[in-house]
Amino acid sequence: MINIRIILSSIGLLLVILGLAMLIPVVVDLAVGNRDWQVFFAAAAVALFVGGGLFLSNRGAGGEFGIRQAFILTTVAWIAIPAFAALPLTFSELDISYTDAFFEAMSGLTTTGSTILTGLDNAPPGILLWRALLQWLGGIGIIVMAIAILPLLSIGGMQLFRMEASDVSAEKAMPRLTEIVKMIAFIYLALSIICAISLWAAGMTVFEAIAHTMTTISTAGFSTSDGSIGYFNSPLIESIIVVFMIMGALPFLMYMHLIQGKPGSFLKDSQIRWFLSILLIGILAMVLWQMTEENLGFWLALRYATFNVTSVITGTGYATTDYNAWGGFAVTAFFFFMFIGGCAGSTSCGIKVFRYQILIETVRCQLMQLIRPNGIFKPRYNGRPLAEDAISAVMSYIFLFLLTFAILTVCLSLTGLDFITAISSAGTSIANVGPGLGEIVGPSGSFKTLPDTAKWLMALGMLLGRLELFTVLVLFSGRFWQR
Repeated sequence: MINIRIILSSIGLLLVILGLAMLIPVVVDLAVGNRDWQVFFAAAAVALFVGGGLFLSNRGAGGEFGIRQAFILTTVAWIAIPAFAALPLTFSELDISYTDAFFEAMSGLTTTGSTILTGLDNAPPGILLWRALLQWLGGIGIIVMAIAILPLLSIGGMQLFRMEASDVSAEKAMPRLTEIVKMIAFIYLALSIICAISLWAAGMTVFEAIAHTMTTISTAGFSTSDGSIGYFNSPLIESIIVVFMIMGALPFLMYMHLIQGKPGSFLKDSQIRWFLSILLIGILAMVLWQMTEENLGFWLALRYATFNVTSVITGTGYATTDYNAWGGFAVTAFFFFMFIGGCAGSTSCGIKVFRYQILIETVRCQLMQLIRPNGIFKPRYNGRPLAEDAISAVMSYIFLFLLTFAILTVCLSLTGLDFITAISSAGTSIANVGPGLGEIVGPSGSFKTLPDTAKWLMALGMLLGRLELFTVLVLFSGRFWQR
């Protein structure tokens, strides 16, 4: 039988943490004299009361925390937290509906970066900080989930990385998974501090540097300005953000290997090499396209291409220019860039590079088998033979991802959206990227004018994409709930 009390206790603890986090914007708004501090304080009180009640009333619940509890907890947590995180947005001076607030909160916690807000340049600092804080907390939550939960649940081939986590946890320096999580959190915080100092030194204010650090290292993309990073018009700031977007999209376990004195792990990981190669090819393609079709000079083309291609491939969603105006090839390329994503065990999103590697390797072995029927060809990943269950999990994930994307596109079209808006909104939500394509939801637009039904559908897409689809969909199976 499923032990609900353990799940409720864990949800309560997470809501307590969320409530405490709401006190940070309270301090900021009090410092600048903004009345929204009362809204944040009231929302914090609600989250602390509900969360504390759930935790205390279910504390000490016996029973084993099994796989079914992990599925339920993961999904319920990623619904409950944005539900409470939306409260201060709803009752603030922004004067938005709960639908818009939930969309914004879900977009933040899933590090999607799609926004319904406009006029960010004049928005209260507490709201801007809250949006950034949601993405920063969502980023560390995603890393922990990718290291500790998804490999255990064997979601979409993530069981491949259970071996890496086991190898690390077996070492004398860090014998337990909890120690790994602590070290990852330390690395995440350290990178955030370095990024914030770098952005401040490059010309941002302290507030802007902190806010953009939170949304950069989490590859999330909320900005403090409607113009996104283009508002600053600074090649130095853009270069710093590019570096940290890439760092956020790399496996955080590899940073731990570096700290442990094993720098060779970065060079040996084929996933990292593939990711950096795809990124470089995408940038070069956009540079050549802008130089030949848009008549831009090399350095300006390189600047625009490097930032915007990196932003979309890593799923961050920042923009420095409207790449919708670059022409048909560029728009098509950016559409496909949405689905690439970064590495497993990072804050990035999308299908992720390792799944493309396994897909291509499997196809290669199938072709070789056709050419040489008597040969034995075994798909390999990082030098290790791939188990059939891992290959099957990856293939199933990719199929389900594409099927869900198609269904979501059709459903969004039924709400009255045009084809470009519907397909790019579906893609950006399920791939957790941020901006879509076209005039309405492109990098120079927002999702504010979309119907409420479309926003709820997109919020569902964000949840499905962030939790790797199967984590949520398995709950709709009748056999899951049987003893």
